[in-house]
Amino acid sequence: MSTSPSPSPPGPGVLDAALDRAFGHPSGLLGRLGGKLMTVGNAATEHRIVDLARLEPDETVLVVGPGPGVGLDAASRLAGEVIGVEPSPQMRELCTDRCGDRAEVRAGDAARTGCEDASADVVLTVNNVQLWEDRPAAFAELFRVLRPGGRLLLSAHEKWLPVTRHELAGEAAAAGFTDLQTWTWDPPGFAALAAQLRAVKPG
Repeated sequence: MSTSPSPSPPGPGVLDAALDRAFGHPSGLLGRLGGKLMTVGNAATEHRIVDLARLEPDETVLVVGPGPGVGLDAASRLAGEVIGVEPSPQMRELCTDRCGDRAEVRAGDAARTGCEDASADVVLTVNNVQLWEDRPAAFAELFRVLRPGGRLLLSAHEKWLPVTRHELAGEAAAAGFTDLQTWTWDPPGFAALAAQLRAVKPG
């Protein structure tokens, strides 16, 4: 008696593509599922970065890659103007649903924010730097849009960083940022160890 061969498990390429559609470049049903998981998994880190920024009511904040909008929402309750730039239509929709008219949400990414020169007081970004295709261009763009004295706060899962956090700080310094600080933080729950960075555009 012949038997049918057992189906082979998905190959690494298939799994990588699925993970990218869920988390890297969210799209379709997988993107929506990824957004729900990010809402839970990244919440503590999003709130920590907003807390560390010490936002003021008269400040303009740019959030790069807000995903489902947890950090964007938190920032919008503290700062005067909040802008999120996000390439994924699904994530932009989730941001709008979460924040309403408290934040402006537009298509863009770290290297193409669509913001005017020296228009933001603070840039926040969580678990997004590993997706930047051209990090020097992205750091240069964020430096451009910050006002003198403006600050950048960045967090990412350390295991997903393409370089060490110290090399990342060096790239920020090469773009002109100063007063660089970098450290690790262990979020509560199941989230991975976070590498975090703070930098300032000279006044």
